[in-house]
Amino acid sequence: MGLPLALRLRETGHDVVAYNRTPQKLAPIRAAGGETVDSPAAVLLASEATILMLADAAAIAQTLLTPATKPHLKGHTIIQMGTIAPDESRDLCAQVEAAGGQYLEAPVLGSIPQAQTGTLILMVGAMPDQFQRWQPLWQIFGEAVFHLGPVGAGAATKLAMNQLIGSLTHAFALSLALVQREGIDVDAFMEIVRGSALYAPTFDKKLGRMRDRNFENPNFPTKHLRKDMALFCRAAEQAGLDPALALAVVQLSDRAIAAGAGDQDYSAIYAAVNPLGAD
Repeated sequence: MGLPLALRLRETGHDVVAYNRTPQKLAPIRAAGGETVDSPAAVLLASEATILMLADAAAIAQTLLTPATKPHLKGHTIIQMGTIAPDESRDLCAQVEAAGGQYLEAPVLGSIPQAQTGTLILMVGAMPDQFQRWQPLWQIFGEAVFHLGPVGAGAATKLAMNQLIGSLTHAFALSLALVQREGIDVDAFMEIVRGSALYAPTFDKKLGRMRDRNFENPNFPTKHLRKDMALFCRAAEQAGLDPALALAVVQLSDRAIAAGAGDQDYSAIYAAVNPLGAD
């Protein structure tokens, strides 16, 4: 997601200085006229704000909170847009502020096509003045922007949304598999689903992939779904909730990943639900 966000900034006339732990991934940014550098510290020195779109909190710490980068956080704004846990985001905020910088979070709902067109949904956790300060940035990336409270609120909401992604996909995969195993016409089943209060658009988005067992070219891979569902389980437990349903999706994702689907689209959990192919 970092790449389409950077390209979106270039398309809207903004200067971009980019760093990636895998340098070859920076080529499209250079082709679009952006500058690329070989260290996180160089990004901090070249800008007043840095957007983070990294895999998890550990990757953020390894990139941002090192002896080489911490001195450059003073007076700098960090905008964290990846999916991490609320407690992780609050801890990052404390460390950035202790170094003299500012920190806010703005995780997104949507995928690469929405990032390319600036139609993401943004869930911002920040102080009111920070939220207002960066309004022009929100408008570049999103068509719906929500200020949900202080740091941690955006992260929690993002996990709540991704839990729905995983659980709805699991539920649909299981129902579809039973219909197929019983020899029921899938088109008739879908007509019933679409006409009911149970319908969710994601069902049609993933139906073709599941029927064809084609999980290549993902916008959101199974390994990332697994990571987010596990983070949700932890946050739910910390809040005194029972995450049994989400835990089942974690376990199903583990089975899909063990079968080689870690880098495939997360709808590959269908193949874990219905592994025999009797459809």
